[in-house]
Amino acid sequence: MHDLTYHGGRLDVAAARYPDAPRPWIDLSTGLNPYPWDAASVPVDWRALPGGAARLGLETAAAATFGAAHLPVAAVPGSEAALHALAAINLPRPFAIVGPGYRGHGAALPGARPVAAGDLDAAAEAGGTLLLANPNNPDGRRLPPDRLLAVAATLAAKGGLLIVDEAFADAVPGTSVLPMLSADDPVLVLRSFGKMYGLAGLRLGFVLGAGPYVAAVAARMGSWPVSAAAIAIGTAAYLDRAWPAMTVARLEAAGARLDTLLRRHGLAPIGDCPLFRLIESDRAPAMFERLARAGILTRPFAEDARRLRFGLPGQAAAWDRLAAALAGG
Repeated sequence: MHDLTYHGGRLDVAAARYPDAPRPWIDLSTGLNPYPWDAASVPVDWRALPGGAARLGLETAAAATFGAAHLPVAAVPGSEAALHALAAINLPRPFAIVGPGYRGHGAALPGARPVAAGDLDAAAEAGGTLLLANPNNPDGRRLPPDRLLAVAATLAAKGGLLIVDEAFADAVPGTSVLPMLSADDPVLVLRSFGKMYGLAGLRLGFVLGAGPYVAAVAARMGSWPVSAAAIAIGTAAYLDRAWPAMTVARLEAAGARLDTLLRRHGLAPIGDCPLFRLIESDRAPAMFERLARAGILTRPFAEDARRLRFGLPGQAAAWDRLAAALAGG
């Protein structure tokens, strides 16, 4: 089960493990927006290397969308790539990670000690680098931006750095710390394009905040950190100012529908974000198996087999298949 518990989205692994499952698979394991931004009409020049001016336009549009036009920003090939660059940019030590959370954080900062969300102040007093997700993955826990700023201030007094992984923040207006930051604050923020815009295969993300750390991550990415397609599609998407609010409303409606469906089968969510729901039940392992054999991939957790995370179905057929599978059909 390890291959299906470390990350979502491993449909190839699931298909090999459950060869008799009906096709196409429905992937509810990733927490991706099932209503993606429509990129079909965006022209992409595949012949030339991506230009610096075009990338700057992308970064400017993204920062404005995040309410962070005043901050340094650098595009990266997905926020996961930025995470894996962290250990190589001379971050303050010791390392600490707020958990339970995204397992990729442990790989990003090897040797980091785990910290509970209720112990942030004590962790900040120790200095070093503190990494957390907001909203959190997988339980959707949110920390108010002013709370994060207070933690950052404590860290700053010790020469430390706060890193906030905001991969899911686009779907939760008012959650991001970015609009409240100054360029001098010792805070580095990671953002994902694929989660909210539903185009994870584009591999696009951003780092923003403290200038020296943004520059260090950007240097690790090289001269052409993102593709021509990522620049063209990302820029057009971020310039579509009406789409985010409309999509947040659509996600909230879909989340409410999923809550109703899960509760109908005795699976009340214990944590949530507009893009996913987390349930906890002794039935979770059996439920994962039943859904997988029905061609529906959810997200199990090796560290807690009683937990299962559900992303949002998209099309009507996906909702119908999920409802039937949960009912045992």
